[in-house]
Amino acid sequence: MTLDELKTGKCGRIISVHGEGELRHHLLDMGLTPGTEVALRKRAPMGDPVQLELRGYELTLRLAEAAKIEIVETENVREEPRGSERHQPIAHPGVGELGKAGDYRRNKIGDTIPRGEPVSFALAGNQNCGKTTLFNQLTGSNQHVGNFPGVTVDKKQGTIRRHPEAVVTDLPGIYSLSPYSNEEIVTRDFLLNEKPSGIINIVDASNIERNLYLTMQLMELGIPMVLALNMMDEVRANGGSVRINELEEILGIPVVPISAVKNEGIDELIDHAMHVARHREAPGRIDFCTDNQSPQDPVGSVHRCIHATVHLIEPYAKKADLPVRFAATKIVEKDRLIEERLALPEGEKKVLNELVSVMEKEGGLDREAALANMRFNFIEKLCDKTVVKPAESREHKRSVAIDRILTGKYTAIPCFIGIMAFVFVMTFNYLGAWLSDWMTMGVDWVIALIGKGLTAAGVSPVLHSLVVDGILSGIGSVIGFLPTIVTLFFFLSILEDTGYMARVAFVMDKLLRKIGLSGRSFVPMLVGFGCSVPAIMATRTLSSERDRKMTILLTPFMSCSAKLPIYGLLTSAFFPKQWRGVVMISLYFAGIICGILYALVLKKTKFKGEPVPFVMELPNYRLPSAKSVGQLIWEKAKGFIQKAFTIIFAATLIVWFLENFGAGLRLVSSTDQSLLAMIGSVVAPIFAPLGFGDWRVSTALITGFMAKESVVSTLTVLLGGKTALLTTLFTPFTAYVFLIFTLLYTPCVAAIATVRREMGTVRAAVGIAFLQCATAWVVAFLVHTVGMLLGF
Repeated sequence: MTLDELKTGKCGRIISVHGEGELRHHLLDMGLTPGTEVALRKRAPMGDPVQLELRGYELTLRLAEAAKIEIVETENVREEPRGSERHQPIAHPGVGELGKAGDYRRNKIGDTIPRGEPVSFALAGNQNCGKTTLFNQLTGSNQHVGNFPGVTVDKKQGTIRRHPEAVVTDLPGIYSLSPYSNEEIVTRDFLLNEKPSGIINIVDASNIERNLYLTMQLMELGIPMVLALNMMDEVRANGGSVRINELEEILGIPVVPISAVKNEGIDELIDHAMHVARHREAPGRIDFCTDNQSPQDPVGSVHRCIHATVHLIEPYAKKADLPVRFAATKIVEKDRLIEERLALPEGEKKVLNELVSVMEKEGGLDREAALANMRFNFIEKLCDKTVVKPAESREHKRSVAIDRILTGKYTAIPCFIGIMAFVFVMTFNYLGAWLSDWMTMGVDWVIALIGKGLTAAGVSPVLHSLVVDGILSGIGSVIGFLPTIVTLFFFLSILEDTGYMARVAFVMDKLLRKIGLSGRSFVPMLVGFGCSVPAIMATRTLSSERDRKMTILLTPFMSCSAKLPIYGLLTSAFFPKQWRGVVMISLYFAGIICGILYALVLKKTKFKGEPVPFVMELPNYRLPSAKSVGQLIWEKAKGFIQKAFTIIFAATLIVWFLENFGAGLRLVSSTDQSLLAMIGSVVAPIFAPLGFGDWRVSTALITGFMAKESVVSTLTVLLGGKTALLTTLFTPFTAYVFLIFTLLYTPCVAAIATVRREMGTVRAAVGIAFLQCATAWVVAFLVHTVGMLLGF
């Protein structure tokens, strides 16, 4: 039978993994190798994907991929009873000291780096293992931390504390050094091309078997390395431990138990990292074949194939500046990028193919499965010797209990709708709206006070108008909505920190697949409700160019927080308080519906085909970190205020100048004679069919190209700070049509620039800007037409 036919709660043993290419390789790298026991724990509410348990960890997989895995059903795996004994932490050696099991083996690869000379480190690890938290502890930085895969979407650099000469680069989280996804390629290229002085490999100690697969490949690079066993506090709390000395001896690298979130063991980790980097001590072991090398043993055939390949390619690897052992294992796996870089002559290629054929014939496994199986065999034996297995963790028990509701067949979708409705109602009806009202009152009081002060000082009317009606009114109108934005990010960061984001991707995968996307696309699009720029960057975590580009094109349909001031201004001016939340929610859903329709068009035209496989680990639920939530809120508030006093300040000055001066740069008595009126009047006819053909409205939309908040500041300046005069520009219905247009029209300049960088062409960025404007006009026209027919 195949894995997709396995019933919930049943177990099977993998016989073979069919398919080909990068997907099959990725499945093998995730531990789905022949001979592995696997249990199906649950299905998503819509029946697909499914959650599996194997090798002590859990993995999600679509039925389409599960159908490629042939299994034989076995008896249910019996859970081994865990004792209640709590093991004491095991001592381990300090820098340069001997452990109980003997000094870990070292491989000196160069001259010692003198103290004070520059040293560089790469911070590498699996997704969601605490890498960004460790980066913050190492550097004193404040990078955002979340509890879902893909938080680090770009390389980040910082200086290690107490060591100004040492720089550490936080690389994207990956599962292996195979070129399956963009982040794996980014990480691998950095390690091979930048050649850091050392690697800090962070491993989730509560999921050590899964994490060590990457560790083995990093060790093959021959770069000085230290292993950071993170979350050891959780392991100890659940009755487990790790024999650090034995682990160091077997791997031949320093191993340091830490808790990144509690700042435990960080100083010792830094000391070990600096020691191996300065003294150029590479891993003492890069050969992971087992000792049994008989012809009947599959690992023996792998051993002979790898070592023969090492001798075959050694001169070519040195010429290509590649680590020989790493290049050998990758070329045996048929890694196309390494093949291209080695550029082997035809004779050597023929010999290599013969070596691989012999290995496959003797071992009974194909080249990719044989290498993955060899690594996991080594890891299993290593863990048997060094890991004291804990009881089921409290975090996992809690996650299972919560998931019965939040990912339940009948409760998952209602829970998601309820949670998001709660977030929006609290943001726009209650907490956020209440705080914004107070902020607006405070801003108005300050502006009035400054205005009285300027009048008392006898400043000229022009200067008074510039300061009060221009600068202060423009910036103040935007700052008043800061609490609404902070409130929205407060709730989104809690969802992120708890691990609920990953569950939403799991629940929504089948639904998103119907429009041609993967469940993993949901996370970038959900981030888009905060800001389009990080959302577009977060698409790097998608392994398919098709999915990545399609998600980038859809992200601007998600209403970013920069549009909240526009929504707040018009809803408060035209709709009763009890209806404002409903209007807001309708706008968000309108954006989602338009995005879905656009996705269906893309699926049938430019992006034909199926989304990439959904292979992901679901993190345990964790209590939100007050520091992480506060940090995210501060970052967004700071960014919003900076934008208010830079882009919006500049836009306000320009609008005030154009509003008060006419041709010949003379002051005008009426704004209708101003330069701004002349510019706006040219554009206004385009918006007349939508019900807002006034030149002041079209001018506000033009300034919105720079930053969406500028729409509010521009309208406020043009109305002399009197937002009550909005009724001269809109009716409640045309105000709603205007909101629909601002919801959908082109994102800000920063977002367009990000699209340009991620898509690689100016044409794509210009295309998105034009497409969004055209879509916004058409949808707003349809809403206006239907409304007119209904008598609004």
